[in-house]
Amino acid sequence: MADHSVHQFTFPNGLVLLVEEMPDVQSAAMNVLVPAGSLYEDDGTNGTAAALCDLLTRGAGTRNSRELAGALDYLGVQRDEQVGWNFLSFSAATLAELMVPTLEVYADILLRPHLDEADFEPVLAGIEQGLIAVEDDPQRKVLIELRKRCYDAPWNRPTDGTLEDLPQITPEKVRQLYHRSFRPNGTIIGVAGNVKATEIRDAVAKCLGGWERLPEPSVVRTPVLAKNHHIPHESTQTHIGVATRGVAYGHPDYYAAWAVVSVLSGGSSSRLFTEVRENRGLCYSIYATLHSLLVEGRILAYAGTTAERAQETLDVSLQVIRELTNGIDPAELDRCRTRAKSSLIMQQESTMSRSSSLSRDWFYLNRVNTLNEIRRQIDALTVERLLDYLARFPLDEFTVLTVGPEPLEIKLTA
Repeated sequence: MADHSVHQFTFPNGLVLLVEEMPDVQSAAMNVLVPAGSLYEDDGTNGTAAALCDLLTRGAGTRNSRELAGALDYLGVQRDEQVGWNFLSFSAATLAELMVPTLEVYADILLRPHLDEADFEPVLAGIEQGLIAVEDDPQRKVLIELRKRCYDAPWNRPTDGTLEDLPQITPEKVRQLYHRSFRPNGTIIGVAGNVKATEIRDAVAKCLGGWERLPEPSVVRTPVLAKNHHIPHESTQTHIGVATRGVAYGHPDYYAAWAVVSVLSGGSSSRLFTEVRENRGLCYSIYATLHSLLVEGRILAYAGTTAERAQETLDVSLQVIRELTNGIDPAELDRCRTRAKSSLIMQQESTMSRSSSLSRDWFYLNRVNTLNEIRRQIDALTVERLLDYLARFPLDEFTVLTVGPEPLEIKLTA
């Protein structure tokens, strides 16, 4: 698995550009991370970042909303905008020869958005509809509510906002978030594809080199007491969310933690799927994932089941998680490696995936993790290393959040 050439540029205004040259493809993709996520919102206005993200693409520079969408469509851009805790992210993929003009359009979005007040009500109405849909989707709701209780504020805020805070969001609040958070220092751009790094560097310098630095906004951390909680919901189903300790993406033990989660939830041969769903037929859906913030992480698990079998589902799931410390079969680790290498091969061929990895790696690691480095980390994993990780980071403290007709008992005795 050959690594492509990766170039890093830091501009005088603090903007970081990462370019991976992939000469064997015809496309190019860009991922822009701007430090304007939900943790920068004013207290009591959760959802401001989501409103800003939508408004940014409703007119910028000399183009109104329809003209802006038309310009991106003319360039054949497949695009996506996302709200995160730390960043608003903008992803765009197109033919390699059209990446520079695509960059020019996005420079307008970043530097010269209209933020037209006439668009504000439709934006807020869209956010409200999405939040109402969450109330009708207990599987999504249980994970949102779980994260509220396992991370400190403001990293526990729902990135889509809340219905309670929506009335406090105003056009002025959105503009304030833009003016204090949209800054080159802290922004990371990853570009991957059949491009020349120097050409992309020059285009970014021309489009964004004059972007003026701003002070980094302060974020006040407020500890949240992790505790178990039940949300009543009249239904024949119960949705279970479980959080336990993990490690951040940049932690030396990250790949051991990843493998532990993969043994638990890496396909139909994983322990949770096999024991809880296949052998006992307790649930219709179950999985676990390793979730990371900058300096801390959690293992998050979900199970969906009937109300009658919910207690047993929770009991058996916690038992399976805790019993990992009793031993891991080498064949389980081999399956993890195979899945990971298959994913790396597919990632190597995707410019969108590589551009996102470039910007993500720089945020978490302050460097780019090459595909060969990742492969070496995976190959270096042993059963002993996984068990050592579990000895130092035991999976024995849980935050449990349930949504359903009746609360469940949390049984943590051995």
